[in-house]
Amino acid sequence: MNTHRSRTKTPVKREVPTHIATKSNQVWTWDITWLNAAIKGQYYKLYLILDMFSRLIVGYEVWESEKAEYAEHLIKRTTLSQGISGKPLILHSDNGSPMKAATFLSTLEKLGVQGSFSRPRVSNDNPYSESLFKTMKYRPKYPFKGFSSLEEARKWVQKFVHWYNTKHLHSGIKFLTPYQRHYGLDKEIMKKRIKTYEEAKSRNPQRWSKNIRDWSLPKYVALNPIKETELKDYMVQNK
Repeated sequence: MNTHRSRTKTPVKREVPTHIATKSNQVWTWDITWLNAAIKGQYYKLYLILDMFSRLIVGYEVWESEKAEYAEHLIKRTTLSQGISGKPLILHSDNGSPMKAATFLSTLEKLGVQGSFSRPRVSNDNPYSESLFKTMKYRPKYPFKGFSSLEEARKWVQKFVHWYNTKHLHSGIKFLTPYQRHYGLDKEIMKKRIKTYEEAKSRNPQRWSKNIRDWSLPKYVALNPIKETELKDYMVQNK
């Protein structure tokens, strides 16, 4: 008895997306998360763009649905507000429909923005956006019973963004606020912080068994972990 067995396709191995930022407005990540509405089964959609280097929320909007036109409006408005229209920029996201829509990709091309995408079904290829959404939804004042209206959702998100950007001491950037890191206030703040620690140690050396805490700022931020050799190659290629 003859049987026919089709050839198994060789799985296509996707490279891990790697982008490195050494200053603000080089690499942005963006995503859409769902916010519970008070009516069961309904949601509002938060579109949010994050600067990978500084962790600043540079742009956001809340809508009742996912549409490419909303994403197009957001990226246009955000590049304009950050004063980087026409300058090199990488925008990383997952593979959602609005992110891969032809009209949105065309908008990126017109703006001179390089689109970048996560590997299919790999959630941690967009770790900074995912981490931010977790921070947001674990806030004590997050309305777990849902928002009663689109307007209420927008007002709550506006307050959260203000807190996150200007009040939140982010552990990933040495307990600075994203605003301080994004707009170059970090170096002076760190200089004063180091001086304060050194003075405290000199006054009471017996209380210090080791050196003061390392407050040096990271020189770069990578989308995914990167080896030292890969970092050197990347920096040479992207001078």
